[in-house]
Amino acid sequence: MRVVIMCKTLYLVIPCYNEEEVLLETARCLNIKMQSLIEKKLIGNNSKVVFVDDGSKDNTWNIITQLHLENALFSGISLSRNYGEQNAYLAGMMAAKEYADIVITMDADLQDDINAIDKMVAEHYKGSEIVYGVRASRKNEPYIKKMPAQAFYAMMKHMGTELIANHSQYRLMSRTALEALAAYPEVNMFLPALIPLLGFQSAVVFHERHERIAGKSKYSVRKLLFLAVEAVTSFSLKPLRLINILGGLCLLAAAVITVYAAISALQGNFSGWLAVLASAWAVGGSMLFSVGVVGEYVGKTYIEAKRRPRYFVSESLLNLADGSRSQPSGAGAADD
Repeated sequence: MRVVIMCKTLYLVIPCYNEEEVLLETARCLNIKMQSLIEKKLIGNNSKVVFVDDGSKDNTWNIITQLHLENALFSGISLSRNYGEQNAYLAGMMAAKEYADIVITMDADLQDDINAIDKMVAEHYKGSEIVYGVRASRKNEPYIKKMPAQAFYAMMKHMGTELIANHSQYRLMSRTALEALAAYPEVNMFLPALIPLLGFQSAVVFHERHERIAGKSKYSVRKLLFLAVEAVTSFSLKPLRLINILGGLCLLAAAVITVYAAISALQGNFSGWLAVLASAWAVGGSMLFSVGVVGEYVGKTYIEAKRRPRYFVSESLLNLADGSRSQPSGAGAADD
């Protein structure tokens, strides 16, 4: 007996922040890919590309609006300000799940190989609710970028946080998985670590990562460092436990210095100013480090306790059949 698979509606969710240089070429490539998937009957005719304007300061939203007017395949939502990549992805996914059966998230620069979409959709039809796009190799990546990335994954594994190595934001999620993700209320989130916690059947599709087709990367060293801190402090308590270890080591050092000072005094050649100064710096430094780690967690508790909305959508093109002007829509509340 022949098994007939009903084509599902696919929405591509693509956050954009000051992407006017790359957006038209991105749209051209995605148009070809989506039409190919529709012709192969892998996805339904009502599938769309949803650009999420994350408070861009350039012409990004105007380009998205024009693309929507010219081609029904393209749609978009505009956030009221820049909320950051993680919230932009979340806003797009939460909006898309109301219309789509499956959602694929990816960056606007198309460094992730869009040809992997075919394999991701195929894995979903085999039963996977989540399909991770994973880089096949980092051999061509500069050493200065490769080593911090590898160190980050090793650190997260040591911290007890489940991460898919060499996976960023390129993934497929079914509506079932998206509904489960919507149940998580936290404001501070790191999606690559949060999504594996959902526990649904998953698969991995390997792909090559290309050079950016235009524009400049938005991942500065400062942003990458902030994202790493966000990942660690949102999913692991081990940094807190390290404070106790550090405190014990400081006490041990103080005991050794005290014994050494006592022995030196008994021998009549004690000059302990250097030892006292070193120990004071060690204790002071460890206290400041400990306070900083505790402060990071207390700060997150403070932000979570406010229950502030994670984002506001100022304009949406998703519910427009024609090109008429849309009205501001709701917010992504922390307890949605």
